Amino acid sequence: MDRTNEKKKYYVVTERAVPEVLQKVVEAKKLLDSGRVLTVQEAAEQTGISRSSFYKYKDDIFPFHEQAKGKTITFIIQMDDEPGILSNVLKSVAEFHGNILTIHQSIPISGVATLTLSVDILPGAGDAEAMVENIEQTEGIHYLKILGRE
Repeated sequence: MDRTNEKKKYYVVTERAVPEVLQKVVEAKKLLDSGRVLTVQEAAEQTGISRSSFYKYKDDIFPFHEQAKGKTITFIIQMDDEPGILSNVLKSVAEFHGNILTIHQSIPISGVATLTLSVDILPGAGDAEAMVENIEQTEGIHYLKILGRE
């Protein structure tokens, strides 16, 4: 089957859903990028995978923050309808050098509001992974889900 013209599909999953071999490929890539090892063979040996596994998956797995720079991320947040929570979310985006493109907050129902936010992660400036973690840990945030990335 010729896969050159096949449309790529991307998924955002949490680390626990990623098979161990793919996590080890990411570790091996980090070792190579850091200069701690010089060859793929060394990186594969240190992470416990075969060289063929590394080459098979190296272009298909990457840390979220690494590829998110220069990209637009859209996510949805469910949060308490209390003064200051939206402000704290926006402050987190600013702290991690995200540029808000669109923002929409629903009318709160039963004390919970839904916020849809599209954020541009500027190349070389922000850390999307840290931003998402920071927002998730904000008091009053019930749920955060990444809807898409362009």
